[in-house]
Amino acid sequence: MRLESDLLGQREIPEEAYWGVHTLRAVENFPISGVPIGHYRSLIRGLGFIKEASARANLQLGVITPEIAGPIIDAAIEVRDGKLDDQFVVDAIQGGAGTSTNMNANEVVANRALEIAGFKKGEFEHIHPLNHVNASQSTNDVYPTAIRVSMIIEIRALLEEVAYLRRAIDAKAKEFPSSRTRFR
Repeated sequence: MRLESDLLGQREIPEEAYWGVHTLRAVENFPISGVPIGHYRSLIRGLGFIKEASARANLQLGVITPEIAGPIIDAAIEVRDGKLDDQFVVDAIQGGAGTSTNMNANEVVANRALEIAGFKKGEFEHIHPLNHVNASQSTNDVYPTAIRVSMIIEIRALLEEVAYLRRAIDAKAKEFPSSRTRFR
């Protein structure tokens, strides 16, 4: 176990967890549906895209250093690519406007970035979930944007499946031409 602190005090976090104290409190406070946000791959992918893009923008603007931005970008890419989905443990139905989801993402990215940079999880003096991963961001922007990105991902996948279905139907229409004319 490792100790992490927030304004309410210290809590023990499992050493293997990439999430932290804010996520733990959200899990305890909002056990509503029993379905974690990690179940929604496209939402987590959207969060990864946002955290990566934000780190790149913050680096370009000089808000964070290259030593901080690089590991954050690498960790966000891992989130985007599905390598840490099991670490997104906040309930899909949660209190607030996505604050718990955003904090879950910030802690996962920060702790993975710390490992990439050669530090231990929870050593937030080097890479902090709020001060670095969430720099220049607001949950009120991150969460709806992640939902929009996830919808784009899902719609693109749906369009691919519809195109596949159309090709299959067209092939069957050619295979059985007599039935095609029967329905005209």
